[in-house]
Amino acid sequence: MHIVCETKALVIRKFELTDTDFIIRLLNEESFIRYIADKNVRTHDDAIRYLTQDPIACYNTHGFGLNMVILKSTNTPIGMCGLLKRDELDLPDLGYAFLSQYCGKGYAFEAAEAEMKRYELTKIQAVTYPDNITSNKLLEKLGFELLGEMELYGSVNNLYQFQC
Repeated sequence: MHIVCETKALVIRKFELTDTDFIIRLLNEESFIRYIADKNVRTHDDAIRYLTQDPIACYNTHGFGLNMVILKSTNTPIGMCGLLKRDELDLPDLGYAFLSQYCGKGYAFEAAEAEMKRYELTKIQAVTYPDNITSNKLLEKLGFELLGEMELYGSVNNLYQFQC
């Protein structure tokens, strides 16, 4: 297990190929499909493909990626958070998703803040749908500034930037 950081309530570690059950559950949450995308991850093999081609490939290529977020008190996986590098954006961007029962409890803020402090970057971007009120509020609370809108993957998104 490769722990990347810890907070008061959370352990944040790199994803491993043994995390397939959690990935299937998280990526099939209604909010994940609605506000991020349907990644078509339904089986163990789909989850292996996703982990290999997305988070693990990002670790190997960029030195960062989405990480598993675990509730320290119970050792329960509750979400993912980290930096991504999309070809469509000039800068690394912050990404996160949490199981619905752990939303609204401050864990996304705690994880995102910890992830952002880990890197020596001068700027970080983030994108979210304009109607994803919770995510827009979280980015503003983290200190991101709304730059405007951009089309990404066929949908209009709010584009935010954080000046470190």
